[in-house]
Amino acid sequence: MSFNELRLNQPLLKAIVDSGYETPTHIQMQTIPLVLAKRDVIASAQTGTGKTAAFALPILQLLFDKQDAVKKGKKIRALVISPTRELAVQIQENFKSYGKYTNLRSCVVFGGTSLEPQIDILKKGVDIVIATPGRLLDLHKQDKINLSRVETFVIDEADLMLDMGFIDDVQKIERLCPPTKQILLFSATMPFKVVQLAKTILNDPERVESTPESSAAKGVKQLLYYVPKSKKIELCLHLLRNTIRGNILIFRRTKNGVNKLEQTLLKNDYNADSIHGDKTQSDRQKALNKFKKGEVSILIATDVASRGIDIDNLDAVINFDVPNIPETYVHRIGRTGRAGNEGLSYTFCAAEERDYITAIQKLMQRAITIEEDHPYLLDPEAKPQVHKKKGSKYKKGRKSAASRRNKKRWY
Repeated sequence: MSFNELRLNQPLLKAIVDSGYETPTHIQMQTIPLVLAKRDVIASAQTGTGKTAAFALPILQLLFDKQDAVKKGKKIRALVISPTRELAVQIQENFKSYGKYTNLRSCVVFGGTSLEPQIDILKKGVDIVIATPGRLLDLHKQDKINLSRVETFVIDEADLMLDMGFIDDVQKIERLCPPTKQILLFSATMPFKVVQLAKTILNDPERVESTPESSAAKGVKQLLYYVPKSKKIELCLHLLRNTIRGNILIFRRTKNGVNKLEQTLLKNDYNADSIHGDKTQSDRQKALNKFKKGEVSILIATDVASRGIDIDNLDAVINFDVPNIPETYVHRIGRTGRAGNEGLSYTFCAAEERDYITAIQKLMQRAITIEEDHPYLLDPEAKPQVHKKKGSKYKKGRKSAASRRNKKRWY
């Protein structure tokens, strides 16, 4: 199928050619006709599937076709909410690129920066707003933004929105828009809460899925290293010295874990930087730009902070901590091996993470290759570490002795 067959107009087709696109992706082929038909959509789409174009292109077409009906200046007719500044900026860049041969205007608003420049842009009139939830509600409270003419409302990265605690904000924003609006919900994973959110706000939605998870990582060679939890840093250093080369993205579960690994790598003379939720937006953007420019070769991130990272020529992904959600694993490794290139993923699995690997392999319907040629091999009989809470220890025998005395009293 070609983009011409999707019935997109000439200004959009010209922009698509300029962007270097030849044929639509699976998610685009499924989603674009539904959006053009004004259907609500709930879509499961991983990184690298062309998700943004799947909603941006049809939205631009719908707005372009109806723009003559808007006579008294530009009103906000499409709203996209995104959980992070990085994602919002990336989406707005795509809207500008795809809509450059139309007279449609878009803008992005996000927190962590002055309100005034964003208010000035809104005053001039825009057709499309891409926003983070908190800043959008701030602007609404100050009566600086009007959502009463919104025709299409997009919730992007819904699972991350929930992880970051934005669910109430999303519902508030949805109620600020007209009840007749079209709603498009996109999410990399589909946890129960995302499905419940969709049921409460979408109207008879069409369900769309990108390329099945089992084939989403075909271009990635996956290697699994069983290793004691206490030896993961040593294994990471060993592989960086002897095996892994190029631009590397390392995932850790927590912000403290990210900081600890970053300090270790810096002490060992590696060019590394990190992004996580405790860093300011400007610091996160600086770290990402340094990685893209090749000033650092290793970027360490949590899943929440890394969502929306768009990096060309990523050589390898290291799952330092195995994710407890199988779809997250596919989402992570899908950042390498893109655009027809080959990629590598390395996963470090401790005894307590074995069940996560089982779930991941079940989802992908394939086994991950186990690599045993390393100096920190986990004992197959090793049991998961149990962390006891302080104050929970009791001396053995005391309770049973007291019980025996109490029983004697009853007799």
